[in-house]
Amino acid sequence: MGLVDKLGNKAQKLRGRIKRTTGAMTGDGKLEAEGRTDEVKSNLKQAGEKVKGAFRKRRGHRRRPK
Repeated sequence: MGLVDKLGNKAQKLRGRIKRTTGAMTGDGKLEAEGRTDEVKSNLKQAGEKVKGAFRKRRGHRRRPK
């Protein structure tokens, strides 16, 4: 998982949290839902990147035939 991907996912999660909190405080259900959606998308992206990274690490440790 690259640093740029990590930072992008964290930024999206933070934007989502801000939207969700603002929506809850103002009573704007649509904004609150958008914030939750952004947070979930960020979490899914992070999980996908972790899975990709695990397969890359595993692939690198294979023995090569001589």
